[in-house]
Amino acid sequence: MPLFKKRTAGKPGEWYYCLEHKKVEEGPDCPGKDRFGPYSSRTEAEHAMATARERNLEWENDPKWHDAPAGERDDG
Repeated sequence: MPLFKKRTAGKPGEWYYCLEHKKVEEGPDCPGKDRFGPYSSRTEAEHAMATARERNLEWENDPKWHDAPAGERDDG
């Protein structure tokens, strides 16, 4: 008996963006490693890649994550 059951059908209103197929899907049709979500609306899922780019830029420019001067590593 598996420890976790594979969820094959999503709940109505759960939207995902599939990274492999580059499309929005209602319910988790593809494996978790290949998708972003869940999102509460289709529109949110459609903008998943833009949201990820914005968050990456915020992280790259966040001074809390860049304590060491450029070119130096802080291995502790």
